[in-house]
Amino acid sequence: MKQKKSIASQLILIVVALVLLNILSDRFFVRLDFTEDKIYTLSDATKDILRSLDEPVTVTAYFTKGSQPEIEKTRNDFKDLLIEYASISKGMVNYEFVNPNKDDKTEREAMQAGIQPLILNVREKDQMKQQKVFLGAKIQMGDRTDIIPVIQPGAAMEYALSSSIKKLSVIDKPLVGLVQGQGEPGMNSYQQALQQLEVLYNVQPVDLTDTVNGLERFKTLAIIAPSDSFSDAQLRKLDDYLSQGGNLFIAYNHVEGDFQTMRGDVVKSNLANWLAKKGLSVENNFVVDASCGTVGVRQQAGFMTFTRQIPFYYWPMIKNFPSDFPITKGLEQVTLQFASSINFTGDTTLRFIPFLESSPKSGTLSTPIYFNLQKKWTEKDFPLSNLTLGAVLEGPIVGNTPSKIVLITDGDFAINGEGQKAQQQSADNVSLLVNSIDWLSDDTGLIDLRTKEVTSRPLAEIDEGKRTLLKWLNFLLPIFLVIIYGIIRMQIRRNKRIKRMEVGYVS
Repeated sequence: MKQKKSIASQLILIVVALVLLNILSDRFFVRLDFTEDKIYTLSDATKDILRSLDEPVTVTAYFTKGSQPEIEKTRNDFKDLLIEYASISKGMVNYEFVNPNKDDKTEREAMQAGIQPLILNVREKDQMKQQKVFLGAKIQMGDRTDIIPVIQPGAAMEYALSSSIKKLSVIDKPLVGLVQGQGEPGMNSYQQALQQLEVLYNVQPVDLTDTVNGLERFKTLAIIAPSDSFSDAQLRKLDDYLSQGGNLFIAYNHVEGDFQTMRGDVVKSNLANWLAKKGLSVENNFVVDASCGTVGVRQQAGFMTFTRQIPFYYWPMIKNFPSDFPITKGLEQVTLQFASSINFTGDTTLRFIPFLESSPKSGTLSTPIYFNLQKKWTEKDFPLSNLTLGAVLEGPIVGNTPSKIVLITDGDFAINGEGQKAQQQSADNVSLLVNSIDWLSDDTGLIDLRTKEVTSRPLAEIDEGKRTLLKWLNFLLPIFLVIIYGIIRMQIRRNKRIKRMEVGYVS
């Protein structure tokens, strides 16, 4: 009787513990993150955004339910993220999930909200068919609305959601000026960068010849790929801006290459002399790097013409970045199209920080040069290492007030272009531009979120002999282990059989 009471009391305690655990889990969301990049751990920037909310935020997630496994995983990951947002914001973030595929009315509501379906080919009962799949969300704060049209599986969900909430919560956005008038690309040439910059800033074109409006209203000025020189009056304006604590982002082509003539030379601009007076000396050279991008070369084989990708050593591919520097934190690979080396010639009152450097196998070629695609490059062509291609200068650059300059010696690395010539730039190239302006303008912490996602882990290059050894080891080792296990098991059973045959054996 006592034993039955003991079992009953234990069962009651277990039920009570489960109920309490369920109540606590509803109030406090906790999950363990064992990933190297902590992709499932909310950043401090997100926590600050959520804790500073003045108005409730409603997230309506339009997700197709019962679709492919990767879609279901994305849905579950996004739901877990929303649960954590609701918990940290103390109920200021509310959410609901809607399945637009359940009926035509709900599907129309999703599309009217700005969520367009993806058409995927799925296999069902040994047949291929097309299916509409929704993976988007509408974020609403008061009468303001923002849309995440597609939440890509494996993408940086936290950045997409946090930046959307931040975009709605910021009323008076700081001004960022994009300098125009010296041959720079127009505003429409930065589709990818502007999409990210407009989350936090109001980006406006700036004419340095404007005598009515001053530059002091801008948090940062960006000078990108100018093709003409600046007048003395314009350079004085930039000096005045720096003397008042303004910040400059400068990405310009000190050298350029022409694929029609296959020649490269220095771009004639007085911007180099102006920078040299600040302590940033841009050399008249082309940096070549064993780690580089590729170009397509048309080749003829009989009656057929095909394009072959070959290394183009004049396009440095940067893979090693300072791990703790905000501008480059989280970046994996940035490719520059022609670049020159930077040397610091200033004094100790200024701080010089290189953040883009060539690989350990690099070199320089003096201008002018001829691009010989048939040249056989050797180790002797790359005698230098860690040449500075992008750097920060901070301190009292002009006058006594501290200011900052970010300089990159390639103006085209994040430009999309316009019309039919527009092209997609890599995410890291765009992040480099946006991170730079973020760091200069307002370090909100969204820099870390922009590059926070599943990191690519390419296999290391190994020689042919080691590759063959690993292949055969991978094939033979499981077979060998099975044979060993079989021999050991056979011996154990044999010993048991002999023991049973002994006189007086008792099981």
